[in-house]
Amino acid sequence: MIPYYKPIAKEVEVFEHSYKQKLPFLLKGPTGTGKSRFIEYMAHQLNKELITVSCHEETSATDLIGRYIIKGAQTVWLDGPLTIAVKTGAILYLDEIAEARPDVIVAIHSLTDHRRELFIDKLGETVKAHKDFMLVASFNPGYQKGFKELKPSTKQRFVAVSFDYPDAKVETEILVNETTIDIAEAKKLVNIANKIRNLTELGLTETVSTRLLVDAAKLISSGLPKRLSVHVAIVEPLTDDLEVITALKDLSDLMI
Repeated sequence: MIPYYKPIAKEVEVFEHSYKQKLPFLLKGPTGTGKSRFIEYMAHQLNKELITVSCHEETSATDLIGRYIIKGAQTVWLDGPLTIAVKTGAILYLDEIAEARPDVIVAIHSLTDHRRELFIDKLGETVKAHKDFMLVASFNPGYQKGFKELKPSTKQRFVAVSFDYPDAKVETEILVNETTIDIAEAKKLVNIANKIRNLTELGLTETVSTRLLVDAAKLISSGLPKRLSVHVAIVEPLTDDLEVITALKDLSDLMI
């Protein structure tokens, strides 16, 4: 099945040229703006295997490169996802790379320049990247602070593209294509999203993503009442502040 993706600007063209030139690729943008879907779409378009690693604060270089494991009476080496991708020529996608431990950034440095090689310290080996290997990473510059910020020296190793929420017409089209919701209801959901996105005084850590709108549209399409669908798929995931929840529910009820 072909992953649905609606191009917003020139990101498809930029990715294709980056792939041809074997340049690392960085996606910057808020949660739920289509970064992961875009990579799935491009891997399908290029007919390449995609290996995705969702990074978190415990993700280490060992998790990516590999480790020794006990198998029966033997100790054997097990390649990690990064090593597998480097050897087989897959696209490796490090989602939210800034969340990972600093040693992850160190581990990928030699893959993000002219060397295109991976040093496996525990084996004392250096692996040259397969000609089709591509390193892709994403991060959200909106909430990364302090130690979770991606260093400028690291960002400059990538070709970078910024993702943001699409305009109302495109976002409506995405909802209609992703779900069975009709266009009139899709427009209402997009209007609610844009209204909340503009309420900066609420101090939300994250705002309404296209992903949340898709979830709400799916619930509405399945027969759940519209207002309830918006409450549980859009409002509740945004905040735990009861006053803000009440205000957002009242706002969305008026608009739906």
